[in-house]
Amino acid sequence: MDVDTLRYPVGPMPRTKTPLDRATREQHLATIEQLPSRIKSLVAGLSDAQLDTRYRPGGWTIRQVAAVKTYEESLWADLPEAKSGAIQMSLDLLDALHRRWMAFLRALPERDFNKAFMHPEWGRVPLDEAIGMYAWHCRHHAAHIENALAAARA
Repeated sequence: MDVDTLRYPVGPMPRTKTPLDRATREQHLATIEQLPSRIKSLVAGLSDAQLDTRYRPGGWTIRQVAAVKTYEESLWADLPEAKSGAIQMSLDLLDALHRRWMAFLRALPERDFNKAFMHPEWGRVPLDEAIGMYAWHCRHHAAHIENALAAARA
C-alpha cells in the first residue's frame, strides 16, 4: 500500500457542500455518533504492544489515534499519556464528547445548521460542512486503526 493510501485510507477530506439534505446530515451524524463504540470495539482486548502499532511508517500508534481535534494534534499525540497511557482515558473522553455533541446536534433546529463558525485554518465553516468533515475524520481514524491491526496480523 502506498503512503498516501496509508495516510488517507478513506480518501482525502472533502469540503462538504452545504446545506446538507436531511438524509445526508443524518448519515454524517450517525457516523459521528457511532465512532466511540467503533473505536472501543477495534481496540478491545489489545495488548500494550498492539496499541503501540503504527498505522503507517512515521504515523501515530493506535493509542495515539484515539484523540480529539482542532488544536495542535501532533503535539497532543506526543504527550506522555497519549503515547503510553491507558487507552481507556481516551475512550472515555471520546465517548463523553460524542454524547454531548449528539445531544446538542440532535436538538438543534433545522434552520441553525446553516449557521457558521470561524475556524483558525479554514475560515468561515457552516455547521453542515463541519458535520461532514468530522464524519470523514471519524471514518479516517477508524480506518487507521483497522489498517494498523491488519498490518500487525500480516
